[in-house]
Amino acid sequence: MGVLLFACVMAAGASFPAAAEVAPVVTAPAGAVEGLREGDAKVFHAIPYALPPVGERRWRPPAAMPRWQGVRAAQTMGVACMQPPMAAGPYDRGKVPMAEDCLTLDVTTPANARNAPVMVWIHGGTLIWGSGHSKMYDGQEFAKRGVVLVSINYRLGVFGYLAHPALSKESPEDTSGNYGLLDQIQALQWVRDNIASFGGDPRNVTIFGESAGALSVEYLLASPRARGAFDKAIVESGYLFTMPELRTKRGEEYSAEDIGLWLAGKLQKPDIAALRAMDARQLAEASAATGYAPYGTIDGKVLKRQLVDTFDHGEQAPVPLIAGFNSGEIRTLRFLAPPVPPNPTAYIEGIRARYGDLADEYLRLYPATADLEQNGLDSTRDAVFGWTSERLVRNQAALGQPAFLYYFSHSYPSADAAGLTGFHASEVPFVFGAIGKTPAFWPAIPDTAAERRMSNAMLDYWTSFARDGKPSSEHGPTWSAFGSASAFMHFAEVPRASTGFMPGMYALHEQVMCRRRAEGGQSWNWRTGSTAPVLPARTSGCQSPP
Repeated sequence: MGVLLFACVMAAGASFPAAAEVAPVVTAPAGAVEGLREGDAKVFHAIPYALPPVGERRWRPPAAMPRWQGVRAAQTMGVACMQPPMAAGPYDRGKVPMAEDCLTLDVTTPANARNAPVMVWIHGGTLIWGSGHSKMYDGQEFAKRGVVLVSINYRLGVFGYLAHPALSKESPEDTSGNYGLLDQIQALQWVRDNIASFGGDPRNVTIFGESAGALSVEYLLASPRARGAFDKAIVESGYLFTMPELRTKRGEEYSAEDIGLWLAGKLQKPDIAALRAMDARQLAEASAATGYAPYGTIDGKVLKRQLVDTFDHGEQAPVPLIAGFNSGEIRTLRFLAPPVPPNPTAYIEGIRARYGDLADEYLRLYPATADLEQNGLDSTRDAVFGWTSERLVRNQAALGQPAFLYYFSHSYPSADAAGLTGFHASEVPFVFGAIGKTPAFWPAIPDTAAERRMSNAMLDYWTSFARDGKPSSEHGPTWSAFGSASAFMHFAEVPRASTGFMPGMYALHEQVMCRRRAEGGQSWNWRTGSTAPVLPARTSGCQSPP
């Protein structure tokens, strides 16, 4: 009778007030969370994946969050992890809400997702700044493509990477440092354990990040502790800078524990108890003021050796990979570039004095007839980001894994006007579909059909790769694996499938790296041009790559 009455009323065209939209609730092994419905997606903000790293848990590995009771509200954007103010510049975001209790993540999922591919975003910021809770990292466009997006926070700066003898003594493994990396591994474990409840496939997880987020992806590829936690990886503007060893000084690199002792002395805190008692904001600002720079630590457990050695020995995770970089990386990172020589003669003389038998090849790639300032920007870009990208692709291909290279030189009027064509991180809004949604400090991307086509192509390539390891798009050409043809995708005014990537670039910088390491040097690949140390002569162990 009730069914018949309902049918008759509907047939009569009766109308009723729309029911209030019910907030989505997901019950996962971690506990129940109530999120938001945004369009066709469900969004859950600031879900804790570990206990707050405060008090005695400061500088301890993350501890899993116990299952909570009741339904946890997940409708408000979370705070960033503690970080110092950023100097005014192209990435200055102004005042950022932050707290030491920050180990949370966001999940955006298609409304009716089931066994959907999962992408886990790791934000950049030199391991000092940034947050996974940013409007630019909106997952709506991923959800439209049937992908679950997870964006994570992790401890930064001194909170995430301090090593110290007293901390090592506290540890059952006699190690310290790498807390931010361990946070990322804990977040990935949370994803494995819980993402199925949100409609994601825990057996199909792609990690991706930009800059320090890309470095974090490299650490995760290298770490035995992260093995099995993900299935594919994307490295956007990654770099392979050296890491300190926990207790051993190597060449120019002090040990991580010695750096920790130095920092404690600078802060006038004689022991770990005093450091733990410091106000978090004061600690973030005071440690940054000393020049303390966070890196991973080679501790024999979480990170066993330098990244280049891990990849050379084929010890990294055997997973499909996308890696690439941008044409104008150094335009917003000019502190990395060498000073501009006064004239072409001085430039040539400086290169010949420093590069010896490789000077001719260096001058072929970065000739004196070109803009000398641009030469410095290009050579530094290639030494830091280009060499890394091609090396990673070659290393994964050597494991028999599909590996894809890209080069992003796309630009738009406001970036061009500021001299920032293809600047560092400029691909990120296109990857997230954030056209017209960039923050105030970003050169505004016009909301035009051309920019949306580029963004749609990049979103398609990234999400299809996450789905089956094969980047494809109806908005762009077929993207072939790197292979013997040195194939790559060039994101210019439109995506272009190309071959013969930058002939000679990788070989030059690989040879420079190898010779400097053979001599005992460690910080090899950001000192180029007139600031480069004199290059050692060729050694038998440093052969030119094919």
